[in-house]
Amino acid sequence: MNRVKQASIAGDVLALLAGAALPLAFAPFSWFFLAILSPAALFLLWQDVSVKRGFWRGWLFGLGYFGVGISWVYVSFSDFSDMGWLAAGALTVGFVMFLSLYIGVLGWLTARFFPVAHYSKFLLVLPMGWVWIEWFRSWLFTGFPWLSLGYSQIDSPLRGLAPILGVYGVSLAVALTAGLIAFVLQSRHWKLEETVFSLFLFGTIWGGSWGLSTLQWYSPSADPLKVALIQGNIPQEFKWQSDYQQETIERYLRLSQEQRDADLIIWPETAIPTFFHFEITQQLLEILMQERALYNIDFLVGVPYKAGQGEYYNSVLSLSDLPDFYHKNHLVPFGEYIPLMDWLGSIFDILKVPMSSFSKGAYYQHNLFAADQSIGVSICYEAAFGERIRTALPKASLLVNISNDAWFGDSIAPHQHLEIAQMRALETGRYLLRATNTGISAIIDPSGQVTARTPQFTTQALAATVQPMQGITPYVRLGELPLILLLAAGFALGLVIHHHAQTQNRQSFF
Repeated sequence: MNRVKQASIAGDVLALLAGAALPLAFAPFSWFFLAILSPAALFLLWQDVSVKRGFWRGWLFGLGYFGVGISWVYVSFSDFSDMGWLAAGALTVGFVMFLSLYIGVLGWLTARFFPVAHYSKFLLVLPMGWVWIEWFRSWLFTGFPWLSLGYSQIDSPLRGLAPILGVYGVSLAVALTAGLIAFVLQSRHWKLEETVFSLFLFGTIWGGSWGLSTLQWYSPSADPLKVALIQGNIPQEFKWQSDYQQETIERYLRLSQEQRDADLIIWPETAIPTFFHFEITQQLLEILMQERALYNIDFLVGVPYKAGQGEYYNSVLSLSDLPDFYHKNHLVPFGEYIPLMDWLGSIFDILKVPMSSFSKGAYYQHNLFAADQSIGVSICYEAAFGERIRTALPKASLLVNISNDAWFGDSIAPHQHLEIAQMRALETGRYLLRATNTGISAIIDPSGQVTARTPQFTTQALAATVQPMQGITPYVRLGELPLILLLAAGFALGLVIHHHAQTQNRQSFF
């Protein structure tokens, strides 16, 4: 084997390892600097390669990235469906291979159209391109925005960009820093002006972000509230069994009755394991209404709801002066509905996932009203979609996310999910109350910091005092539009500059 081939194979291995290291930047590990170093390594490994190898290394990086980062998908498939380990493994591998294509395509485009080691490639094309693929991944084929780089920076100075540009604005700052490091490392003819410019750019990105993090976009809108998040800790394998329904209801009721000094009590996703119209559910709701009348407590409870023939919703019910439902809008593919049911339904019958034929709620829905507050509600997976959450604002003074992370067992998924919820609180400038079945339940303040949380797999109520807020962040006001315009302008500028550099065969910085 010649040296060139050995070097190529070594580069491929390094791409795989760099991708596998990237999930360590996210919760529960939170080594946020790896979100910079890992892409920087990939950017360097994309230099001086063929188009084929550019795609290959990007795809290998993705295999490591998603293979480690979303390994919890296997738990859902293998532990909570009737498929065997082999089928679960095949589906997980297929999903990881598909997600890896996004990074592979970016590598192909880079090698094909941007071969010159010019600053425009490292500081414009690659950072902008990375965030473009994150953004596309967030909505294409219903979207899977998990492990976007910005989430890893919830505790770093770059978090200051979140209320301005959202999580993808934070991702852009991470990718820009990675591109800057890659450019510095590959430079063969280092000059004073390059040193000054690089230091200036680094200082602008990190110093500016830190400065933005000191700004406060919100203020109190009412007196503080006492809240209680009920974590029932119902094992997923028992949750939908009819023999276990009464015990489940009694557990949630008992935990709630121990929190009668609360203004608002929140039960997690499908905490009531029977449909709203069933007799057992109606009896429970009568008890809760009695509790409300005697102790002046409002409730938000997760309950499946049947609206009509073939219409089933994953819902939240508010028991308050203005009782109402929120119906989940962004459903989980193959978990809560089967895409292309007429063609794929029979194939995915092997999943046999309980409650997997939900209908989609409206994108825009009224906020729920409880404890004299307008509350923006989301259910489980919806917390990963910032554009969905911002539809409740600026009217909402509180955000509530209910979830059932028992699907993921004792994996890294609940920790990643909590980190995602932290970003939603930071983007919007609101307290976010996250009630889950098996944990992690948490109180997240408007700066994105967790002020109280429960251990996983414990049966308890998390009681806390929270402050309703008012105000509007730039992200809530404008959404992702400014970022999209910035990405388009930056990528176009990079394309023009790089084309000129390639034509002139310029290797210098300016």
